[in-house]
Amino acid sequence: MNFTFNDEQEELRRVVRRFFDEKSPSTEVRRLMETNEGYDDVVWKQIAQDLALQGIHIPESYGGQGGSFVELGIVLEEMGRALACTPFFATVCLATNAILNAGTDEQKAELLPAIAAGEKTATLAFAEESGSWDVEKIAVEAKLDGDSYKLNGVKSYVIDGHTANVLVVAARGGGRGEDGKVGLYLVDGQAEGLDRQPLKTVDMTRKQARLEFSNTLGRLLGTSDDAEAALAKTLDQVSVCMSAEMAGGSQRCLDMAVDYAKERIQFGRPIGAFQAVKHLCADMLLEVESAKTAAYYAMWAAADDGEDLRLSAPLAKSYCGDAFFKVSCDNIQVHGGIGFTWEHDAHLYYRRAKSSDLMFGDASYHRQVLGDRLGI
Repeated sequence: MNFTFNDEQEELRRVVRRFFDEKSPSTEVRRLMETNEGYDDVVWKQIAQDLALQGIHIPESYGGQGGSFVELGIVLEEMGRALACTPFFATVCLATNAILNAGTDEQKAELLPAIAAGEKTATLAFAEESGSWDVEKIAVEAKLDGDSYKLNGVKSYVIDGHTANVLVVAARGGGRGEDGKVGLYLVDGQAEGLDRQPLKTVDMTRKQARLEFSNTLGRLLGTSDDAEAALAKTLDQVSVCMSAEMAGGSQRCLDMAVDYAKERIQFGRPIGAFQAVKHLCADMLLEVESAKTAAYYAMWAAADDGEDLRLSAPLAKSYCGDAFFKVSCDNIQVHGGIGFTWEHDAHLYYRRAKSSDLMFGDASYHRQVLGDRLGI
């Protein structure tokens, strides 16, 4: 396992950073926050046509770039740094990984090329209305009806669920020996009997939705026999992706704090000259570098696709969640009164940090998962 990036990976980082520095300034982030869709479709198409990021880790046989989770993690780190408002996380980290892990060859050939080309967006509907991220509490039902299924129930906190063209829904199947088994089901975003309502959340830079299924037509992704293992692997991969994104947001908070400490003058000198501010920034640096280390380790473990993923995923999600929230708070502290105002960008990162920590289970939840997997 190599813990350094090669020249091609560093060039990828530079290209992606330059793109989002141009396309995702805070003024654009704030504009997109106020829209229903939450993203600019023109920019989404540019991401596909100019950078081919949607297919970054999709195999070349399905129209992708054939990269690994290391390259995907670099992209996510830069998106987290820029608070990029796109359906990238939902489409690439949630749905694409679920399709790669659970889908048949025919389903992959049908779905992945359009995703890689930026022609379709997708997401994974997992959490129930209660907000639980526990697989055991999945309650949406999928009843066999001829050669397809009818879904009934409610999913909530579905990232970009109100705009996605394709939904991958975790539900309990019924029929052909599937009674009670968790399966993954493909549902068209415009299917009859599907009600999609955007949610008002703490972090409006990442849109979420409530989905209600009423005899909504769906079809099984892969087989029900492999679904629980595929879903578990997908959720670990999602934790890795979220960790990389949070590491990027943490770095941006540190950069903002240090820049302000250098330029803000009090009593005739920069506030960064005062010991209390120096110590605060030093503590932030420690948190950021530790978070990046945890995220990078998880990225390489996901790329290797070995047993290390089961431990590194919850470890990274728990540590990066705590670190991002702490440095977002410290960034506000360094900025003082202005940092508490809605008009300041520090507020955006604070809200993203809190939302990201809770998404797919907070730090305490993932520490419990890690402990269980270690047998302690």
